[in-house]
Amino acid sequence: MFCDQCGTQLQERATSCGRCGKTVFGLVEQRKTRVREHVRLLGIFWMAYSALHVVVGVVLIVVSQVVFGRVIHIPNGPPADVSAWLRPFLCFIGCLILAKAAAGFFAGWGLLQREEWARTVALIVGFVALLNVPIGTGLGIYTLWVLLPAQSDDEYRSLAQAA
Repeated sequence: MFCDQCGTQLQERATSCGRCGKTVFGLVEQRKTRVREHVRLLGIFWMAYSALHVVVGVVLIVVSQVVFGRVIHIPNGPPADVSAWLRPFLCFIGCLILAKAAAGFFAGWGLLQREEWARTVALIVGFVALLNVPIGTGLGIYTLWVLLPAQSDDEYRSLAQAA
């Protein structure tokens, strides 16, 4: 049984909530909803997906510095005029991937902690992830399916307030 104000699990035959102190008149059984069932898994998926992006971003930056930055001498390597623009371009792309990974980590952590702002951040990165076929598209669709409907907003807010 759970408190009807803050959602904390109540001791058997408790007359008041140990967390918020509200007098318990009617005990409310927490019902399973789509958001309640999927938000933890969604947070874990965002953390794992972002970890993959960190690896890709770091590899891209290192490769651009090694191959096009002339850190090591590569026989028959790229011409100097190509290296002049390609190295900064690849570093910029790598930094964008790392920024996207940071946003994904932020969304995943927020969902796992049931923060109120996490739903909005997860929806934003979910829309961006739709462009990354196939894994990002799948995660983006799953994120939108769980968090986008209007009733999901109310369900997530009640989860966030209970946490």
